[in-house]
Amino acid sequence: MKKMEIFDPAMCCSTGVCGPSVDKNLLRVATLLNRLEKKGVKVERHNLTSDPKSYVDNSIVNKLLLDNGVDILPITMVDGEVVKTKEYPTNEEFVSLLEIPEEYIMSELGARKARHEKQ
Repeated sequence: MKKMEIFDPAMCCSTGVCGPSVDKNLLRVATLLNRLEKKGVKVERHNLTSDPKSYVDNSIVNKLLLDNGVDILPITMVDGEVVKTKEYPTNEEFVSLLEIPEEYIMSELGARKARHEKQ
């Protein structure tokens, strides 16, 4: 199975619901990662605020930050290679990068509907 790591910018939480306005993209990513975890797909997520050591210890991420500053975040890596910077992967990119079935990212209702339509 592919190993994905996401290096988030500094933030108080990973869902995007703790600030004055909800970040819909962060909420989408958090929901998607929750669905993936239920399917046994683990995506490691690092937060610059609570886990700065991960950014220092990863030489690729460290160099990107030194060369580009925090504007390069978020950084998404798969199997140790940078696959996306400055924004989170789309749902389709998660499926492609992790090489997983599309149903893995769908809600239970959406997955049931997709299975029903295939029949």
